[in-house]
Amino acid sequence: MTLKSRILALGAAAMMTLAAPLAAEGWKPDGALTIQVGFGAGGSTDTMGRVLASVMEKNTGWDIVVENKPGGGGVAMFTGLSQRPPQGKVVGMGVSIPVLVQLVQRGDQLPFDVDSFDYLGTVAKAELALVASADAPFDDLEGLIAYSKEQGQLAVATMAPPQVLMMKATTKTTGADFNLVTADGGAEVMKLILGGQVLAGFGSGEQFPYLESGDMKVIAGANQSRLSYAPEVKTFVESGINAYVDPVFYLATTKGTDPAAVEAIAAAIDEAVASPEMAEIVQNAVKGAPINMGPEGTHKMMTDGLANAAVLFAK
Repeated sequence: MTLKSRILALGAAAMMTLAAPLAAEGWKPDGALTIQVGFGAGGSTDTMGRVLASVMEKNTGWDIVVENKPGGGGVAMFTGLSQRPPQGKVVGMGVSIPVLVQLVQRGDQLPFDVDSFDYLGTVAKAELALVASADAPFDDLEGLIAYSKEQGQLAVATMAPPQVLMMKATTKTTGADFNLVTADGGAEVMKLILGGQVLAGFGSGEQFPYLESGDMKVIAGANQSRLSYAPEVKTFVESGINAYVDPVFYLATTKGTDPAAVEAIAAAIDEAVASPEMAEIVQNAVKGAPINMGPEGTHKMMTDGLANAAVLFAK
């Protein structure tokens, strides 16, 4: 290759190198990009969503706003998102299991299905626990069941439909009766436990400060496997209740959004999920590491998860 050819080749390579970031940065929101969180303020989804938005804003220079849209374990928020025009202005952040269970239970009544969105990525996989006040008169799920049978109508706080189904499965299997109290998120569940309105409730990370302070204890693990931070505690399955959940925190936007917008937002999410700030908040929130499955992997997670939810939670 002549010197001139080499110079031309190097110039072309340099232009390609310069063109790549320009193409990636070619799309930006028309005004603010809103991330709607499908749960109340203060819970795990909300705290991770706000840090994600902050890091994305810092990395991209976009104006990013976070809104809480609680209701139905994220179903209310995703319902609204599915009916918005696909303008690349609103992203929804929720948890897989509550949405999948609602699709199984009453999919014919919902205005969306798993293919109604353009998926953008994931943030983390949660470990879900049933926790109680440290002075509760039981230390495990078997003890909670026995106490409920003795006292009747033991109050348990839930923040999403899958947790209701798990407690109903417990009732069906054991005959124990529960007064299920609905909360807008994990933070409210913790308040209900600490305030004495309920004796137990579900947490996906909100309980960690209270476990460390000694104000709460873990009664059971709600995932398929034992909790990484409480390996001595049995799962619902190990306690004879054939039910479990593996929640994934994910993001999506309205189906039909400009592919350039989907690509740019997904890339911004991916960069943010890999940041030290997200590593810290995910560790604090769910005692795990961030995980991003990407747009295709997130779509597959939801599609496969629907089949699993149909087996686990169909009536």
